[in-house]
Amino acid sequence: MSEEYIRGQISAKEDEITRIEEEASKRDASAEAEIEEEYDVQIEEAQTTFNEEDQLRDEAIQKAEEWAQKKKDKIASAKEAAKKLAQLKSEKAKALNAKLKEIENDKKNQIKAVQVEIKALEKQLVALEKERAKSAE
Repeated sequence: MSEEYIRGQISAKEDEITRIEEEASKRDASAEAEIEEEYDVQIEEAQTTFNEEDQLRDEAIQKAEEWAQKKKDKIASAKEAAKKLAQLKSEKAKALNAKLKEIENDKKNQIKAVQVEIKALEKQLVALEKERAKSAE
């Protein structure tokens, strides 16, 4: 083997390395385009879905905060309304009892007055009966 032959072999091997690197570079570019074609649409769809879901989540969080505040407000309003309702029912019961007591007292007073009149009439009746009995004698 001559020196020139070996140098030729080395040069051929270096050329082969360059060819391999060029082929690999072409395959790299082709693989990149192929993978981008396969995944870019899916990634774009996933990004769109993520953005929509992220926005909906933020809206849900905001609504939840609003509803939590509304819940607090409504609990306080309901408590106030329940208090007023209980107070009105109590006042109604007291007013009814007072009115019934007033009616009962008025009834007793009227009956008492009528009974006094009845007693007076009965005395008159007894007096008349005595007079009749005397005159019949």
